[in-house]
Amino acid sequence: QVQLVESGGGLVQAGGSLRLSCVASGSIISINRMGWYRQTPGKARELVATITSGGLINSADSVKGRFTISREQLNNTVTLQMNSLKAEDTAVYYCNAQLTLVSTGRQYAYWGQGTQVTVSS
Repeated sequence: QVQLVESGGGLVQAGGSLRLSCVASGSIISINRMGWYRQTPGKARELVATITSGGLINSADSVKGRFTISREQLNNTVTLQMNSLKAEDTAVYYCNAQLTLVSTGRQYAYWGQGTQVTVSS
């Protein structure tokens, strides 16, 4: 059993900041990759930023220089610091984790339920 608990979403004015956190719990051996995706109505879910267990980061061009992703592997936690927010950043943000389970030793992907981020202009 794996659960991803997201927090930090809310309403912020353009130019402001928010910090999203995601904590994975369960019988997890390791998290291979963890990060955030976002989705708006009528649009496909898209990458925001992810980070691997080795610290390699993949992020969308639209957030480079504004968003920073970091991890705390011992706590199975990933944090997305979002600065200089724009109205176009408004979306439901979903945590994603690719992890290895104790029960099988195999890798699986899990999604959080999503947290709303609304940026007003």
